[in-house]
Amino acid sequence: MTRIRILGPRLGTARTQVRPMPKQADPHYAMPEHKAWSAAVFERAGGRCQAPGCTKAWPEHRMFADHIAERSDGGADFDPANGQLLCGAHHSTKTARARAVRAGRG
Repeated sequence: MTRIRILGPRLGTARTQVRPMPKQADPHYAMPEHKAWSAAVFERAGGRCQAPGCTKAWPEHRMFADHIAERSDGGADFDPANGQLLCGAHHSTKTARARAVRAGRG
């Protein structure tokens, strides 16, 4: 009796991973006015996260000058009164919550 020889696959595997487009920074953040606003917010907060109960501070933690009323929601771009300093965790949480509200999920 003759044995059937099994052949390997004739096609290579398809590449299934899709890479996202490279992230592009908003030119607003490179403006001298934004840098001055950010420095003023940072200085006023003394380098400490302003979220209630948070004790994180720079330089041990990454900090973000955050617009209290988001720019995309009409918040003032360069008014220091519309700024707060947040640690990375609180900044991410606040930003995600604002996006969910804008999308009607919040």
